[in-house]
Amino acid sequence: MAAGPTTRRRQLGADLRRLRERKGLTLEEAGTLVGVSKATLSRYETKEGPVKWPVVDALCRQYDATDEEREALVELAKGAKIQGWWRSLADPIPESMNLMLTLEDEVVREDHYASVYVPGLLQTRAYAEAVHRASEMRCTEQEVKHMVDIRMKRQELLSREEPPHIWAVVDEAVIRRMVGGRDTMREQLRHLLTCAESPHITVQILPFAAGAHAAAVGSFVVLGGPTPALDVVYVDILGGGLFMEKPEELERYRLAFEYLRAQALDISASAAIIERACEEL
Repeated sequence: MAAGPTTRRRQLGADLRRLRERKGLTLEEAGTLVGVSKATLSRYETKEGPVKWPVVDALCRQYDATDEEREALVELAKGAKIQGWWRSLADPIPESMNLMLTLEDEVVREDHYASVYVPGLLQTRAYAEAVHRASEMRCTEQEVKHMVDIRMKRQELLSREEPPHIWAVVDEAVIRRMVGGRDTMREQLRHLLTCAESPHITVQILPFAAGAHAAAVGSFVVLGGPTPALDVVYVDILGGGLFMEKPEELERYRLAFEYLRAQALDISASAAIIERACEEL
């Protein structure tokens, strides 16, 4: 999968910092050399906001980067300006969702732990509508439809020529919780089984019998970039979500997901328990 603008922007920031530290310069010293402020250079390195490729070119020259390194970073800077499909939507979207869409548009894999609802990428429209009506109690029907339309649009990444691999560990409570009525829930469980047949989607059920586990705090997603250094963790919180990318945070959630995969049922046993839950509706 080709790197998208956000991945390029994040890679650019990491590489600029690496080159500056290799040269032994502080932010202030480096900024002075190319005529930008310490705050501006800090923003470049922390992957926030737009960048100007001539500044990147000048920094690389001051850092004694090779021609190959400089040309690669200038290309990253130029490519970081492209915007995703969601930027053209007429209705605004929450900032946390904007970042999620940006990151998700460029992932090579997603590791989901779902403790309350089926992961959004694997939801049916009826199930998604029921979830939004329950969690956004003050939203109008038009707002609910807008949010569900975005969720359905997100799912198009699963049908790409090179889709990301989705690995979902789903708590048994999710397939037992009645969302939207029996017909909606039955349709959702059948859809989950269909999704699990895809070669790039893995679904495991974490059964009640597993007892205490590594993620009792709630749902999370590890959004996997082209390299582990570009991974991001998204954690559900009331009213939005929290994004984390510090190495120690990433390691904690990666390890938790590994434990969850080990505690969950294998693929065939997971399909069997979903089938059983569907039959019991």
